[in-house]
Amino acid sequence: MHGTIESTAKLDALRERATSLPLEQFDPGDPELFRTDTFWPYFDRLRREDPVHYCKDSMFGPYWSVTRYNDIMEIETNHSVFSSASALGGITIRDIDPDLRRESFISMDPPRHAAQRKTVAPMFTPTHLDNLALSIRTRSAECLDNLPRGEVFDWVDRVSIELTTQMLAVLFDFPWEDRRKLTRWSDVATTIPGPDGLVATEDERQAELTECAGYFARLWKERIEQPPKSDLLSMMAHGAATRDMDAKNFLGNLVLLIVGGNDTTRNTMSGSIYALSQHPEQYRKLRENPDLLDSFVPEVIRWQTPLAHMRRTALSDFEFRGKQIKKGDKVVMWYVSGNRDEEAIEKPYDFIIDRARPRTHLSFGFGIHRCVGLRLAELQLKIIWEEILKRFDHIDVVGEPKRVYSSFVKGLETLPVKITA
Repeated sequence: MHGTIESTAKLDALRERATSLPLEQFDPGDPELFRTDTFWPYFDRLRREDPVHYCKDSMFGPYWSVTRYNDIMEIETNHSVFSSASALGGITIRDIDPDLRRESFISMDPPRHAAQRKTVAPMFTPTHLDNLALSIRTRSAECLDNLPRGEVFDWVDRVSIELTTQMLAVLFDFPWEDRRKLTRWSDVATTIPGPDGLVATEDERQAELTECAGYFARLWKERIEQPPKSDLLSMMAHGAATRDMDAKNFLGNLVLLIVGGNDTTRNTMSGSIYALSQHPEQYRKLRENPDLLDSFVPEVIRWQTPLAHMRRTALSDFEFRGKQIKKGDKVVMWYVSGNRDEEAIEKPYDFIIDRARPRTHLSFGFGIHRCVGLRLAELQLKIIWEEILKRFDHIDVVGEPKRVYSSFVKGLETLPVKITA
């Protein structure tokens, strides 16, 4: 108990710092704030006092933070000034060495962006999602039926990672026995190298991503030599806009699709269990009325915000909300802050599974770069919860989650739970 009290006091002190620290010293992109879940008061204060904020010095260099919902949408849709291009640094706060930058369709500006995105879009049509739903349900049921009862286990590994990895393997028609490689490559692509990280150095990261590229290159060769099929790799291998991609564009799109298919669903699946454990009255409401799943799903996606931000680079000098953004400046749109903006979302800090307008959130982005797989993510989350509610009266969270050390991926590394009934 003493350790818990000490830990709580430390977290309270970290949060309190946001009220006393001068605004010019704010660095909301510090990954440690996300690892300790102490970033919220920083964004609350920025939305109130300095919604377009300049950080002069950070581990990622200088950057602007845009923290209000409507401002984020304005930046998101102004492609003539704010670029996603990988050649300028890409879509995350962390700059990438120019020699290592790889284009993907999310890191392209119009009009090039549309052609490559359209190549994979058929995977996510309503008809194709209907075809996927049956297999998603079968895999979800099997996963849940194999969970232990009455003993503590890690929900992230046993359920969230396993189901999203299986889904990725289906989407790519990837060898089933090697499917956990997809999870590893996704995590390596987004991690911050360091002694306590998944990889110690950038060279180690690049070595693993080179392995990823080599593995997929062999599969690509097989798909080119086969008639077109309905998996993502075949779609790209036979698509006019993607079949002649260079090596960097190829790996860039692979990483985009792997990370997109992994992080959003996986972290929301884990976050849904944690959110309901923190709001037992909402859990009770859901058990009593499973029809609320249609609003629960987008609400928990808002609540979790599995990717905390996206970044743009200014193509020219631009005045925005009274601030002078210079050509070449890094502009970070904090989705996690926009999703708690009181001016756009009623009671944003309340978790309300029957919220009147649950899709008012930024978790999937906005405009042309809105996540292409968002309906699949929602479908997976809805089905797993339909199957959970059929089987279990309650899933108890029995300890604090371990959070990812990242200000890009907002996720849980571990979540200890116990099924008691």
